Amino acid sequence: MRKWIGAASVALLAFAAMPAQAADKVVLMLNWYVYGEHAPFYYGKAKGIYAAEGIELEIQEGRGSAATTQAVAAKTADFGYVDVPTMMRAAIKGAPVVATGVLLQTSPMSAMGFADKNIRKPDDIKGKTVAITPADSMTQIWPLFLKKTGLKESDFKTVAGDGQTKLNAVINGQADLLLGYVMDQSMKIKDATGKDVYPIKFADYGINMVSSGVIANTDYVKANADLVRRFMSATTKAVEAAEKEPKAAAQSILDANPKGGKIETLTQGFELTIPLYRTAETKGKRPFQVTDQNMTDTVNLMVEYGGLDAKAKENPRAFYTNDYLPKSGS
Repeated sequence: MRKWIGAASVALLAFAAMPAQAADKVVLMLNWYVYGEHAPFYYGKAKGIYAAEGIELEIQEGRGSAATTQAVAAKTADFGYVDVPTMMRAAIKGAPVVATGVLLQTSPMSAMGFADKNIRKPDDIKGKTVAITPADSMTQIWPLFLKKTGLKESDFKTVAGDGQTKLNAVINGQADLLLGYVMDQSMKIKDATGKDVYPIKFADYGINMVSSGVIANTDYVKANADLVRRFMSATTKAVEAAEKEPKAAAQSILDANPKGGKIETLTQGFELTIPLYRTAETKGKRPFQVTDQNMTDTVNLMVEYGGLDAKAKENPRAFYTNDYLPKSGS
């Protein structure tokens, strides 16, 4: 009996001395420099949600959705958080990428200006000056917004420039509005001026498009199915946790990156993002549960207005999958 106890003790000591299974290192590249929309990733990391799924998460800032999509296609980043329509343009040309979760199911595209100018509806744009960035995603969809609202290009003036020039035009009074994302450019203007911005949202006028989501390399997904499931499970939980604590989620950005912005506008920007997570069809569902119809509508709009090859209509499901999302309640 003593020999058995001794052998068992040795076995237990040996087991205790074994190193714990190492967490999987995962690189997530964002679509741009950090802003409020990105809060769930930082909050999930800070709260140990990714660690609980056996993931050691590294978050990298990006330089545009197209560049992040290229990085994921080349496997220099494991996952990307990008504008899904931008990813579609790359995928249809052969980039091996797929959306493993579509988070923003309503478009944040807006025409926005200072709230004190009282530009609140499309008719108020008449006689004004709008700042645009040629060929960006918002400018491509702008003609559809005009069509939906009965506006004509002759109803207003436009000035063109890159993203910063567009911001400066509104800040300096050279333009009354710019085309931007409700939770991004509006917060940059407020950070620079302290003044509130009012967005006229494209989605309020029948433009049904998805926006940001998580993407991965198709070969990476096939080779790491369990890891992809764990990553999407953690990210789903991180979004749900951040929704309940917007200011704490925004603070997690600053805890990781003290130069990442101001807590007030990071919080407000994230709060403006939350309503974009669901449509009427997905209300009450967990994040990322995009519908086939929403994705099909997005593909159709992108073919007509966004320069997406018409062959994309043949199989919209080639661009996304819900197969790696956690089941309800898990």
